[in-house]
Amino acid sequence: MTNDGPRKIRWGILGYARIARTELIPAIRRAAGAEFFAIASREDAKLAEVRTAFPGVTRTYRDYEELLCDKDVDAIYLPLPNALHREWAIRAAAHGKPVLCEKPLALTAAECREMVAAATAHGVMLMEAFMYRYTDRMRQVIDVLRSGVLGEVRQINSTFRFFLSNPASIKLKPELGGGALYDVGCYPINFIGLVVDEAARRPAGTGPAPESVAAEAVRASGVDVGFSALLRYPGGLIAALHCGFEAHKRIGSEIIGTKGILEVPDTFLDHAGALTLTTGEEKREIPVALSDRYRLEVEDFSAALAGRRAPLLGLAESLRNAEVLDRLLAAGGGVR
Repeated sequence: MTNDGPRKIRWGILGYARIARTELIPAIRRAAGAEFFAIASREDAKLAEVRTAFPGVTRTYRDYEELLCDKDVDAIYLPLPNALHREWAIRAAAHGKPVLCEKPLALTAAECREMVAAATAHGVMLMEAFMYRYTDRMRQVIDVLRSGVLGEVRQINSTFRFFLSNPASIKLKPELGGGALYDVGCYPINFIGLVVDEAARRPAGTGPAPESVAAEAVRASGVDVGFSALLRYPGGLIAALHCGFEAHKRIGSEIIGTKGILEVPDTFLDHAGALTLTTGEEKREIPVALSDRYRLEVEDFSAALAGRRAPLLGLAESLRNAEVLDRLLAAGGGVR
């Protein structure tokens, strides 16, 4: 404690990735109870850019391990390429550092289990950074599901795609964990899991797994650039997901029940808008407020550390997501 209240959680960042530069560092600086304290990058030019763009940063390192050894760093944000998540989350845990890790948590369920085991063994928090779950849009979706107005959920459709114009993007490099399913398909997988949990009235991450999956992928540069899948759940619920880098931007979902339909445009974004609820012949809009998803994510993780409580997203969800990813990749011919 200080004279001004509880000390802020001091964040260290492994790598000056675009998402760190454009989203997470600004979010940490906006967040209550958090401080952008340290960053590591193997490129001097990037560290110089950090010091210019974010002059309040206290420490910069040329080596990731040196940052993890800094006893003044309270939490780690890990935005490194997907293929490096397992290694550096486990190293951070060994240094006693809690980790907010970018999605997907890892490339396989086996890697995820290793990360969870390391976090558990060292008594540190680990969370997958699905920032969209911190939006008013998701709060409204959950409220509708819990109201029962949709009846029994029979179908879920969810899409996240955009046109990737940069041929040098790490999203197209198989050795770094590239591919549309890992990059954007993991969002519909998480959303479908959320809906299935709510429909089954089960705690997050404990709802039924798919009974069967089918998938088709379009491949280029050694990765999937388009991916579509069907997942069949117990009781006859069928979910469809689509993702890709090869077509115009499209982000949206719908939940279809025996009594109604909920349309969720811009499912994974945080701007203001509206959901559309149809029951019988009646159609009405449910307003969605503007949210600051990255700031809220940082504040929740920081408050969870300070209060020794669980954050919003638990590891049961992340493990299930990874298991579904494994099955979809196998079904789509992309086993790693």
